[in-house]
Amino acid sequence: MSICIKDAIQNLNLVIGCTVGCSYCYARNNAARYHMTADFTRPEFFEGKLRLMEKKRPQNFLLTGMSDLADWQPRWREAVFAKMRQNPQHQFLFLTKRPDLPDIETHLENAWFGVTVTRRADLWRIDALRRKVRASHYHVTFEPLFDDPGPVDLHGIHWVVIGTMTGRQRRKVFTRPAWAHALTGQARALGIPVFIKEELAPILGEENMTQQLPQAFTAVLEAQKTWHR
Repeated sequence: MSICIKDAIQNLNLVIGCTVGCSYCYARNNAARYHMTADFTRPEFFEGKLRLMEKKRPQNFLLTGMSDLADWQPRWREAVFAKMRQNPQHQFLFLTKRPDLPDIETHLENAWFGVTVTRRADLWRIDALRRKVRASHYHVTFEPLFDDPGPVDLHGIHWVVIGTMTGRQRRKVFTRPAWAHALTGQARALGIPVFIKEELAPILGEENMTQQLPQAFTAVLEAQKTWHR
């Protein structure tokens, strides 16, 4: 039985808002539904949530579930990076669709920087990530896929996630099995762990659901099992 990625990685929305403007954005819809911000197109930093990064129990945190890293102001990043440095028990993930905008260099071992690729025309984002963000760990999320990304240069990438469109869109576009299989094969050839998100189980079949996590994330989950206050 496939697992939900949210069981392995928690959302910690320190910043809410995004200026990309994707038509299928679930984050914008959720922000409006729960009145999280007055204007989703004007990202806000909720500095008080930094204390949530101080939890002693190890966690895998996604910090951009409701934002894009490219929209983060430098002072926001500096405050977050400082907390990450103080809390090495956690692993932290970031995602962006505009890796050409920020200029980041960090040696934090618990920081994972990634890009979202939705079509072949987005593949430039992977190279831009490696060039503009000098860091220890990179990941790529292929979701939602609108066409076949074809051959992908995954050298230097440490994790690949494959998903499909979710939510209540009128005209959903689903990731095709051949695209998911091809991406999985390319990643495996380089020894890169692949996680196929649970929404693809009805499309690919449970027998084809590869769900691998980087060793650092697995170590966090194992530590949780034996955690005592």
